[in-house]
Amino acid sequence: MHNTAHTFFNQEFVSENQQIHLPILEEKKVTLFIKREDVIHPFVSGNKFRKLKYNLSEAKKLKKKSLLTFGGAYSNHIVATAVAGKLAGFKTFGIVRGDELGKNLKQTLEENTTLREAHENGMKFNFISREMYRQKDSFGFTEKMKNKYGDFYLIPEGGTNCLAVKGCQEILSDQDNNFNYICCVVGTGGTIAGIIKSLQNNQKVIGFPALKGNFLSEEIKKYTINSKNWSLQNDYHFGGYAKYNEELINFINKFTENTGILLDPIYTGKMLFGIVDLVKKNHFPTNSKILAIHTGGLQGIAGFNRKLEKKNQQIIKSL
Repeated sequence: MHNTAHTFFNQEFVSENQQIHLPILEEKKVTLFIKREDVIHPFVSGNKFRKLKYNLSEAKKLKKKSLLTFGGAYSNHIVATAVAGKLAGFKTFGIVRGDELGKNLKQTLEENTTLREAHENGMKFNFISREMYRQKDSFGFTEKMKNKYGDFYLIPEGGTNCLAVKGCQEILSDQDNNFNYICCVVGTGGTIAGIIKSLQNNQKVIGFPALKGNFLSEEIKKYTINSKNWSLQNDYHFGGYAKYNEELINFINKFTENTGILLDPIYTGKMLFGIVDLVKKNHFPTNSKILAIHTGGLQGIAGFNRKLEKKNQQIIKSL
């Protein structure tokens, strides 16, 4: 492992908590802070740094030379693994959902900033059909990849495994003990599981799933046996993963204008929309102190804006 990478992944990051001032918060006497995990690194930011940290040291311990992982065309995890792999001296392989993307790689890389960034950081892609992608966790698929790429260290889609949960347990620090509610987004369940395991007895976690469906509770329970201090708010996914409407884009732009904090439309934008909506609906008792975790993912905005532009819709404004 390169020394610079080694020191980067061995750092203890304690992210700053930034207070948010909005009229609705003052009106309802609720305090909201955002934990700025998004500023750890432009690509390996937020929960991606946390999830990869112990996985990379495990790969190194096992003397693996390469990492293999999975994701969609705009996956934060794909680009984070590519950049982290390069920093840490690993080759990286990305199994990407959608075989159509591989038909003209040059065009795909021109149009897709996420995949371009991963490619520029040395990741080799294997674009597979959605049908084949559904079988990615099977033994047969893994064996096939081993025949093709050799002896790699496997990181699951979204990066969630026991080592990722261990990393996410380090998101909260002693400075966060006085918050009543910790809010975070939920993709594959690893981040919220880590937070649940590091809570104080008087704290509760509220998770905001970015995906439709109730399967996430079971995923989270795998890592947090017998924990009762968490709940999921399933009303703010806007129709499912990467789905959105004009109201969400308006909210994100207004929020950035008012606070100077950029939100991504797939995860943090939906969570903050949900938090503000719950404050309006008196979900939080008076004088509640809320800490929302900003998990980064800002690299995906450029690709999202391309889609919005094609539809002649309002884009997400940068700072």
